Amino acid sequence: MKIFSWYSRIPLVWRNLGAFVLGCLAGIILYKVNQLCGGKILENVVAVLSPFGSVLVNMLKMIVIPIIFFSLIYGAASLPVKTFGKMGAGVCSWYFFTSLYAAVFGCIIALLFNPKLTAAGELAGKFASQVEVMQSSAASGNAFVNIILGLFANPFKALAEGNFLAIIVFSIMFGLAARVVMDSSESERIRTLVGRMLETVEALQATVFKMIDWVMAYFPIGIFALTACNFAVYGIGLFFSYFQVALCVIVGIFLMIFICYPLAIAVICRENPFPVMWKLREPVLTAFVTRSSAAALPVSLKAARNNLKVKDELANFTLSLGATVNMDGVCIHLPVFAVLAANLFGFELTIAQMLMLVISVVFASVGAGGVPGGSIFLLFLVLERFNLTPEQTSTIIALALGINPLLDMFETACNVAGDNVGTYVVGKKLKMLRTDGEDK
Repeated sequence: MKIFSWYSRIPLVWRNLGAFVLGCLAGIILYKVNQLCGGKILENVVAVLSPFGSVLVNMLKMIVIPIIFFSLIYGAASLPVKTFGKMGAGVCSWYFFTSLYAAVFGCIIALLFNPKLTAAGELAGKFASQVEVMQSSAASGNAFVNIILGLFANPFKALAEGNFLAIIVFSIMFGLAARVVMDSSESERIRTLVGRMLETVEALQATVFKMIDWVMAYFPIGIFALTACNFAVYGIGLFFSYFQVALCVIVGIFLMIFICYPLAIAVICRENPFPVMWKLREPVLTAFVTRSSAAALPVSLKAARNNLKVKDELANFTLSLGATVNMDGVCIHLPVFAVLAANLFGFELTIAQMLMLVISVVFASVGAGGVPGGSIFLLFLVLERFNLTPEQTSTIIALALGINPLLDMFETACNVAGDNVGTYVVGKKLKMLRTDGEDK
């Protein structure tokens, strides 16, 4: 009991970080032991460990759809339409310009590092079997058209299938419609009924937030299992083969998180940015480990309410939207593989092609969906702009698959940091931060 009491007093972020470090060590040791034993124990150990990690991801996915649905309805309905319009314009402007900046920044970093792989054929061969499945999934019609059409779907089907973009569009429209009815309906009875409905939505949202507290208590176990399995399966040696590519992406993401976002806070909000960035440690670490912006959404909402003091109507809207459409890390990641393709296959990237690359990356990032590994599917959208042969595209996709488990962790952390910083900046400018003692 004393050990449990001592453990429970440790802040959750340190418990999670400790679980990650121990998971890395356990995974690397397991990978080495498995090599010494002729590959006989890895499958059994991973089979035992992986369910504990999958439980964490599944629990987060279990509550993320209700959070997005209830939060966006309540957020859209809680403000007058004019005020909501200002908030929406500010948030969308932040997401668009940071994505555009990240795409340009990613191109510059990629051109400076100019990544090449000497063992490209050998590395791509290790993952060739996975490429055909991904190609058939990505080639089902025009991808950009599918994204637009996917915005408007049967809401019940979207909820069941986890179609985040369709859920966002329906939830915002439903919330705005409820607000308009409350403000303009001539029937007192209708206004009362809509008000009660929104009170019910608020109660449901509060209930889901209580579930988040329970899920977070399980975090260290899930983080340890996820990390140990990743390193046990892939080992650290494979990542060294991609050192130049990995360094290019990771340096760009570190600069984005520790220079660009703090600079934006300092310039726009006129305050010391580093205390704000420190308050984001839990959602960023959660995103790093789970590799999913959507899975990190519950933690982001909790941090926004408790640490950043952002009002619920803003946090509900910006973070739920950002988990799907704001992918700054992806915008840095994708240009690196475009430049890698140019180096491997000997074609020159012109200014016009670089401009098209930036535009493609920004719009493709909207379709990432906030799920683990979503950036791999977006590579198909980006690479098709360069008229590569199917064999060349397959090679690049296979190479990306090899390092994706590592890069996805960093880029998702960047995505979530951008969501939270954007929420704080917009809240500061629109005076939507709570003062001490003010109700959430």
